[in-house]
Amino acid sequence: MTKTKTILSALALTTALTAPALIAPLFSAPAAIAAAPTAPTVSGVQDFSDLAAKVSPAVVNVAVTMKAGAAGDDEVQMSDRSQQKQMEEFMQRFGERFGQPMRPMKPQPKANQKAEAVGTGFIIDPAGWIVTNHHVAGKADKIVVTMADGRKLNAKMVGGDEKTDLALLKVESDKALPFVEFGDATKVRVGQAVMAVGNPFGLGGTVTTGIVSARGRDIHSGPFDDYIQTDAAINRGNSGGPLFDMEGKVIGINTAIFSPTGGSVGLGFAIPSSLAQPVVNQLKTNGKVERGMLGVQIQPMTGELSQSMAYNGEKGALVAQVQPDSPALAAGLKSGDVIVSVDGKNVDTIKDLTRMISATKPGASVKLGVWRDGKDMTVTAKVGDQKDEGGIVKAKAEKADKTAEPLSYGVSLAPLSKEAREEMKLDDSVKGALIASVEAGSPAEEMGLKAGDILQQVGREAVDSPKAAVEKLKEAKDTGKPVLVKVYREGMTRFVAISPRAA
Repeated sequence: MTKTKTILSALALTTALTAPALIAPLFSAPAAIAAAPTAPTVSGVQDFSDLAAKVSPAVVNVAVTMKAGAAGDDEVQMSDRSQQKQMEEFMQRFGERFGQPMRPMKPQPKANQKAEAVGTGFIIDPAGWIVTNHHVAGKADKIVVTMADGRKLNAKMVGGDEKTDLALLKVESDKALPFVEFGDATKVRVGQAVMAVGNPFGLGGTVTTGIVSARGRDIHSGPFDDYIQTDAAINRGNSGGPLFDMEGKVIGINTAIFSPTGGSVGLGFAIPSSLAQPVVNQLKTNGKVERGMLGVQIQPMTGELSQSMAYNGEKGALVAQVQPDSPALAAGLKSGDVIVSVDGKNVDTIKDLTRMISATKPGASVKLGVWRDGKDMTVTAKVGDQKDEGGIVKAKAEKADKTAEPLSYGVSLAPLSKEAREEMKLDDSVKGALIASVEAGSPAEEMGLKAGDILQQVGREAVDSPKAAVEKLKEAKDTGKPVLVKVYREGMTRFVAISPRAA
């Protein structure tokens, strides 16, 4: 039986220049753009024509040329002949229907040729500041923007932020440029009408409409996922384009789609303006984004974890590990703490904590509400400056000698021998019992444990050998309840609650 795989095209809105764009001057640009009036209705159908006329002049085509080898996937160029053939057939049908001559497809770039792609951007200041996606312009060697009136302007990237997928460009013009303003995405409601303007498949300025389908979507593309979901048609080439409310304000930046085909199926995602605007302001001022950091590895609370820890509820962020020489360590945070608030604001999920701390200026102090061993407490931490994460060493344990029989939890344990440490590149500070194998279908496998993980804690007790781990696991089995274990994997630790196998 064949399964159809649904693909998250987090970067799939940039379209290739292997198909020449049919771009025509569709609009004349005024000096500035005022808020559009509420759209009238015609015969019961909402009319977006006034809104489109107001905002479209500020939406631009962003064409980028990248250095050879900078891109090699289907976000930038056609990945295979079938995709190229599909585009050729589409262009042929388009030409036959609308009287446009069919132009031959350009050959795919070779390995030593520069790659080209097109996306969308929008002007937020008459002086020529343009917002787009980082995945559109982040690797660009040359950037050219095309205005709605056909003018082409060279652009430079002032700054970019890969974590939020935002970039800020600057162009120079001898006259004021049309622009649009950010709206308040916190007031966006599910079901309200929206309009997207962009450059799908390189065809030029295109308007699509729909509604807000959902808010706060997490599509697992990054630590700040909080997308607006819309059914307005969004396709490759719409990357970096604006999503407008009915007042002509930008409430989102179109950046991702769910699609089994690469085309719109009514599941588009936009970065909310409430997240984008502060980032854009920092890029405009500093050319980069400064974020606060605590120096902890965190994981979400679950029902199993809560039960094993005697913690009430599933809200909060569980501290899996405290980094050395970090603000968290200086503040007295410990592995196993649950952070429940920041400066009095509730932390319901790990995303809340990530956003709150990241939005804090490095050097500022925050008060953290913490649950520890059944008690509530408050600690004060001086937020540090977030740095890029380093590489992770891949651990291997397939050759470890087993010294303990599989337990009711479905794991076999082995000591951290000198040979195992050398193979896994572990220093002496990493202690625990090596998981040599995990039984298929066991409770351990269901909770994601793998061979090569290191068991460091069972319940409240640290373990430094297979014998100690076995004793604690047997004690936990007698209770019949899930047991909390702390696991080390590839430089990171996390907590897992595992139930014993039914007898």
